[in-house]
Amino acid sequence: MSTIALTAETFDALMEKDGIVFVDFWAAWCGPCRYFAPTFEAASKKYPDITWGKVDTDAEPALSGSLQIQSIPTLMVFRDGILLFAQPGALPASALDELVTQVRALDMDEVNKNVEAEEKKHSKRAG
Repeated sequence: MSTIALTAETFDALMEKDGIVFVDFWAAWCGPCRYFAPTFEAASKKYPDITWGKVDTDAEPALSGSLQIQSIPTLMVFRDGILLFAQPGALPASALDELVTQVRALDMDEVNKNVEAEEKKHSKRAG
């Protein structure tokens, strides 16, 4: 599968679905973004069972802002709508492969329990 361009509308819809999603936040004028693009595209073909999306930060400033993107390229990884990884900078192919392996190996029942515990902790502080 090749990469797909994401907008605020398509991003939100994608986060409601189960599965692994890698998102590259980029801009056409960004040298490191252009350097990382072929690596990201190659990974999308190597792992067709994963959704690979790209967000043009110039075209989608509200989406980028809502996710607190401060540097590009930034890679975010979601699974079942849960943010698992966020890091600025261009990753080499080997690091991207390792990240795919780690995300696939996660016990999502355990991740969901941790998310729920954090949400309860924050709601008690707010209340």
